[in-house]
Amino acid sequence: MIQDIVDATLKNARRLTVGVIGGTVLLFGIALLVLPGPAFIVIPIGLAILGIEFAWARRLLRRVRMEISARTRNSRMRKQNES
Repeated sequence: MIQDIVDATLKNARRLTVGVIGGTVLLFGIALLVLPGPAFIVIPIGLAILGIEFAWARRLLRRVRMEISARTRNSRMRKQNES
């Protein structure tokens, strides 16, 4: 009984810690969209941290990775066509 309470408390503490740290990094990355800095690096890091505990962040990170891959591929194709 007590062990169940301890386990639930630890699980909630971990979830809260991951949420606060990941959310802070993600918000910092979003701020970097208008401030000078590498937002395109910081935002995925924040999503990866949040993805440790939250399924919505894992799905969003997967979509961001696919979008980055598509844009990189399109950019390379344009450069090859210009040559």
